Amino acid sequence: MSAAAAPGTAVRRDGAIGSVPGSWTQTFLMSRYQFRDYLRSQRFLLMMGIVAAISAILLTLVGYYRPAGLVGSAKAFYASLWIEGTEVLIVFAGIIFGGDAIAGEFQNRTGYFLMGQPIKRWSVYAGKYLAAFAAALVTIAVYLVVLVLAGAYFLGSGAFPPGLFAAFAIAVLYLAALLGTTFLFSSLFKTSMYGVIVVAIMFLFGFSLIEGVIEGLVGITPWFIITWANVTIAYPITNVPAHAGARLGLIVQYPTYAQGLSVMFAYFLGTTIAGLLLFDREEFT
Repeated sequence: MSAAAAPGTAVRRDGAIGSVPGSWTQTFLMSRYQFRDYLRSQRFLLMMGIVAAISAILLTLVGYYRPAGLVGSAKAFYASLWIEGTEVLIVFAGIIFGGDAIAGEFQNRTGYFLMGQPIKRWSVYAGKYLAAFAAALVTIAVYLVVLVLAGAYFLGSGAFPPGLFAAFAIAVLYLAALLGTTFLFSSLFKTSMYGVIVVAIMFLFGFSLIEGVIEGLVGITPWFIITWANVTIAYPITNVPAHAGARLGLIVQYPTYAQGLSVMFAYFLGTTIAGLLLFDREEFT
């Protein structure tokens, strides 16, 4: 009779004993293969198509009409095209890459296979999150490259406002926060369709509607709604509004840098942990 395997080892089918990768190694292996699957999937092609469509529509309009307010100033060009376009793309990227990331484990029953392996649930969750984040980041980066090339064409040597990459960094933080929230919603359901629909409704108009109701009916600042904070993406390019942080009664219309970044980071941290806890408690039955 063979000796029992020591903790941290796995018995292969041929009877040999091999070590089980550590949790972080499992996480990065999971993210690597999941990211590869994203790049080969139709959803990535769909996301690239959305990037191409938004870029083509916006740049065709600018090229045809050549509004002086846009093609005469790098600040105005990026404040209009980058800010508006990237917020929409981040929402679509979150829906496409993260809406069913966890719910799909239950619906497609892939989780039944994964959970039978010597792999920790948080490694699965973190690996999927990193893969979705990387795939979404690629699409946002592609859009930025397109706009930079278009800016060089329309504006020449003055095409690069100094705050452009700072705005990109804040957009990355917003993407992380949105994906954390998306994974939380996805963890609540065992059907992919429900996860995608809820995420789409909340981020396309749900949060904005709630924000307006809170301001109009309750009369307080909706600082706990992520769409209140995402306007800080524009600040490195447009500068902080003079009345940011100022109160009109109990309402602060625009957050300061510190307020906006704090809310986005809190969403990222809180929703990611909450989603992981939900996934860890779910039963694959």
